[in-house]
Amino acid sequence: MNSRTEPSISGPLLELERQFLERSSSIEGWFRRQWHEHVPPFYGSVDLRNAGFKLAPVDMNLFPGGFNNLGAEFLPLCVQAAQAAVERMCCSARRLLLIPENHTRNQFYLKNVSRLANILRMTGLEVRLGSLLPEIASPTPLMLPDGDSLMLEPLAREGNRLGLDGFDPCAILLNNDLSGGVPAILQGLDEQWLIPPLHAGWHARRKSRHAAAYERVVKEFSEEMGIDPWRINPAFRVCGGIDFHERAGEECLADQVSALLADIRRKYRELEIEDAPFVAVKADAGTYGMGVMMVKDASEVVGLNRRQRNKMAVVKEGLVVGEVIIQEGVRTFETINGAVAEPVVYMMDHYVVGGFYRVHTARGSDENLNAPGMEFRPLAFDAPGSVPDSHQEPDAVPNRLYTYGVVARLALLAASVELEEMESDEAASPPEPCPRMKETAV
Repeated sequence: MNSRTEPSISGPLLELERQFLERSSSIEGWFRRQWHEHVPPFYGSVDLRNAGFKLAPVDMNLFPGGFNNLGAEFLPLCVQAAQAAVERMCCSARRLLLIPENHTRNQFYLKNVSRLANILRMTGLEVRLGSLLPEIASPTPLMLPDGDSLMLEPLAREGNRLGLDGFDPCAILLNNDLSGGVPAILQGLDEQWLIPPLHAGWHARRKSRHAAAYERVVKEFSEEMGIDPWRINPAFRVCGGIDFHERAGEECLADQVSALLADIRRKYRELEIEDAPFVAVKADAGTYGMGVMMVKDASEVVGLNRRQRNKMAVVKEGLVVGEVIIQEGVRTFETINGAVAEPVVYMMDHYVVGGFYRVHTARGSDENLNAPGMEFRPLAFDAPGSVPDSHQEPDAVPNRLYTYGVVARLALLAASVELEEMESDEAASPPEPCPRMKETAV
């Protein structure tokens, strides 16, 4: 696959891109101050939608599963960023336990695990894989299509520490989003760094809480930079008490959809935007594009048929949907070979380390692309997305990618704020820093 695949990004010259280019020095200074106050997540990925008049994040994933889709040329940057993340979390770490999802038959996901493990090994860590699957009772090799293999091992709990047979790690990295809840074996590990923290899992996290944190972050950023926050912030509303099987909450949902669509129409008229507004109704927790429907009229969420109700009622790991977020829909005007595309930006620590386009030949510009049939094409990075080129036009490839990186980092910062607030709510205490741990920690 050509890592220099370029989509049709020669759309309208966005005022936002020009502003970001002119203010790049101030933007980087602002981010630097923010990261002094907030600890970035170890890693994350952000789905963006670019409508030509609005560029906004529509999903923030704290357990990214597509490292295999990144261009190979960005491996050194991934390693450098991972090194910074490891030093921040566990400064003298030598061993790291990686716990993946239970998708042992998903070859694409396993390739992601292999790539992630290799990145971490190149930071100087000894990395081994522990499985939450009860059937993994002994070291079990998994073969990959490229001839590589992964070794899954059974987890071993001793007191308040988790490891493998003969392997006592300083840190545990989850690449499992805990949609099905927190297994007992992961609870009470107060002598080791657990990354991300347990409350980052979808059993506890809510998209609406992230959206509220993002809204505050964007407000501060926009005031500092003198830009219109609407250009990068999708409006949202929340509706609880939902039971799609029993048709409970339909009236609330219809009212919230109607109100948000009315707000979007007013803004479109003000800006003379001719597109038809729409919203995305999403399960407030969960991933993989499950529990999502695009809506253009409130009547579409009333009287759903059985197939629609089944689709919305339960998401990954059987997580029942009781709350939904209604999010302003953002079209994508980007295409690759005639197919609609949306950028997905990957970050480690607070660095942009690459990304790819999610492409779908059977979906339209106002539809969910995170669906069966999607393909991935590496972003056309010639340099890290944090480096704009003032000698080129604002919508030239490196500058558009820089704009992507700015918005993605705003979402990452919002995730940091979100997790800090959740930790405060739970009165959670992190383990002691690595230097003060007993010798077996390293």
